Amino acid sequence: MAYRDLLDAVKKGLPAKSYMLTAADRFLHVEAARLVKDLVPPAERDFNFHPFDLLSSDKDKTSFEQILDVMNTVPFFAGRKYVLIENFQKAAKKDMKKLADYLLNPSETTALVLLHEGSLKKDTKEVLKGVKHIVLDIREGEIPAWISATARLKGLNVSRAAAEYLLAVIGPNLGMISTEIEKFQLIGKTSIETDDIRELIEGKRTYGAFDLIHALRERDAERAFAIYAVLRETEEAFSLLGALNWHYAQLLNERNSPAERDYLYSVFRLLNRADMGIKTGGFYPLELLLVELLRLSVPR
Repeated sequence: MAYRDLLDAVKKGLPAKSYMLTAADRFLHVEAARLVKDLVPPAERDFNFHPFDLLSSDKDKTSFEQILDVMNTVPFFAGRKYVLIENFQKAAKKDMKKLADYLLNPSETTALVLLHEGSLKKDTKEVLKGVKHIVLDIREGEIPAWISATARLKGLNVSRAAAEYLLAVIGPNLGMISTEIEKFQLIGKTSIETDDIRELIEGKRTYGAFDLIHALRERDAERAFAIYAVLRETEEAFSLLGALNWHYAQLLNERNSPAERDYLYSVFRLLNRADMGIKTGGFYPLELLLVELLRLSVPR
């Protein structure tokens, strides 16, 4: 996972003289900027941390010549200066040429970090050959590892099962997941398990996804829809669907008989259809899912 490359580099104080960090997700730009800023002690930030945004309004925008002057200036105090340029995809060709000239003889005491939205164009790669490139975008399958790594930075140990559960109920929105990780610090524990997350997310709610699954497997339609009526008021559709998917996945891991596995495969087909219905704006996909799950014959 390339994001881990950034974390490793930050731990070492960003030892290279220049970095190009690319990501489509704006949240990852914000996180990268925070990590760079945190490298500088608060008392020194006015002197040794210099953020610039190429999308700033004209009256607030700093010329590229001024940015280069900052990069070439000796830092105050001991150590290094960190210069952060956001939205580098908006850099003019003439400014990229000036930067390329700077990179031929970069400052020994400045760490330059460029944040670029989306993939790099071929000509940008050719002009900025000396920059260390790190792609920050995280595939969905890598998010549990990202959750654990992000939590460790806050002194928390989140188990793999807990990370997978959080992804299931929140979805692959890194900003929302990060908000939940912040809440973990309120639990008063350093080791976070699935039950801790379930309690935190569900709070004092009367019912949870597990109660709904139990009613479905018992073919208790009245209780299933009563539970769903409560959950519908407290959960987003994709969050409830994710929780159901996670719980049924745990059942699949526990069951070995062919009949049980065939039943659960049928469940996952229905869950996938409901997911597509939610994404395309279909009518009542969750209600239809409950009806179809109640019709499935549960192995005994």
